[in-house]
Amino acid sequence: MPKLLVVEASPRGEYSISRNLTTKFVEQWKTAHSGGEVVERDLTKMDLPYVNLPWLGASLTPIEQHNPEMKEVLQLSNELVAELLATDHIAISTPVYNYNIPANLKSYVDHIVRKGLTLGVKGEGLLHDKKCTVLMASGGVYTEGSPIRDRDIATMYLRLILKVIGIEDVTVVAAGGSKVVDLGEKSRAEFLQAFEPTVISAAQM
Repeated sequence: MPKLLVVEASPRGEYSISRNLTTKFVEQWKTAHSGGEVVERDLTKMDLPYVNLPWLGASLTPIEQHNPEMKEVLQLSNELVAELLATDHIAISTPVYNYNIPANLKSYVDHIVRKGLTLGVKGEGLLHDKKCTVLMASGGVYTEGSPIRDRDIATMYLRLILKVIGIEDVTVVAAGGSKVVDLGEKSRAEFLQAFEPTVISAAQM
């Protein structure tokens, strides 16, 4: 039975473009994968700590040498990694802030990039045969031909970090230009409609 892990980063709830894209994606994924399971991880509803010294010390210590304090420090990280290892397809839903991903998503990345779990001893990625769909909303347009394409740090970073852990089958649905919704120049529904075919196609892959 296929499993989809949905990671949500936007704090804007029903007003979020990325969340609306993801709602359509999940709906279509369920249709295309009858009997499939969807696991949701909403980063805005959890207190995801940033990496600190105790976390680093625990993560760099061999598992068989972990003391109770280290196990406690890594408990959430281990849970997130296990969730990722158990999935076939991950959907990352995120806005773009100042050309990059939000802090909560960066923290999530730091928790799942783990030596011995998602990375081998030589730094090789261990998550093969998985795919990822990135559903991204941004005020600017960074697609091919854009004069500000070189500012597309968020897409480049996510592709890089996914490749580092072994996921190279990545599809990006880039809903650029979403500021027209905030400015009242287009309705949210009208803006989203333009990306619907791309979202449906990605869900059926």
